[in-house]
Amino acid sequence: MTKSAITPNQLACSRNEQIRLLVLDIDGTIAGESNEVTQRVINALEAVKAQGIKVTLATGRMYCSALYFAQAIGTDLPIICYNGAWIQSPQTEDRVWHLPVPIHLATELLDYCEKPEWRSLLDVHFYLNDQLYVREITEETRFYIERSRIQANAVGDLRYLLDQGPTKVLAMSSNPEVTHRLISEIKQRYCDNQLYLTQSNPYFFEACHPGASKGKALRYLVEEQLNLKPENTIAIGDNFNDIEMLNYAALGIAMGDAPAEVQAQADWVAPNVEADGVVAALNKFLLS
Repeated sequence: MTKSAITPNQLACSRNEQIRLLVLDIDGTIAGESNEVTQRVINALEAVKAQGIKVTLATGRMYCSALYFAQAIGTDLPIICYNGAWIQSPQTEDRVWHLPVPIHLATELLDYCEKPEWRSLLDVHFYLNDQLYVREITEETRFYIERSRIQANAVGDLRYLLDQGPTKVLAMSSNPEVTHRLISEIKQRYCDNQLYLTQSNPYFFEACHPGASKGKALRYLVEEQLNLKPENTIAIGDNFNDIEMLNYAALGIAMGDAPAEVQAQADWVAPNVEADGVVAALNKFLLS
């Protein structure tokens, strides 16, 4: 994807003519430790919408989990979920984009994660039809479902589910060194045209269809659904799964807690989520 040549300063000067869409990640961007959107962020987003700028979400979360935040910020636009493998409208409930992981690749990933050296270190999650399926409910999975405000279906052997491709395969560990090593090994086994591999936080390994990413899904939403252009878009995120989205938008903003590699891809770095960095970004580029 080729980024527009517009600079942040140029954008700030011409923002009212150019920007029509603001796209926000959830975790680490508008939701921090409290797992809620603060009133300061909500007020700033209301001011942005009052200027005629649309707002939506792009997240690694499930649709049913992201919907809580869509309602909190008051968006009726389609929201990008599962790292760009799923787009659904909270207004009509129409799913306009879905790219599941091919069944044979999901099977191979499960086999790999259940090898003796990995099995005790990882909790594997399959997502089918916007439902979460796990082998068993562990302490880590319990924390995950509480934060996500969802339920999990414990089914034992996940292979019994593979009559269809899952929307996403996630392997989770309480030790970030484990997930880092896992994603490094898996990236040596698969090309970019086989799987999209990413992380939304240090504890997750996430695999999606190769046609999925927040950047690719945002391109589809902006150009095919909303009849807009990259230069009409601002994106804000905080982790590796946001990089493609930040590069697609005219202005890509990273949060202050983002990994250095993500910050290096951004046009501007905001304060962290606990300091309501989104508010600082909106004040600088849209509300000043």
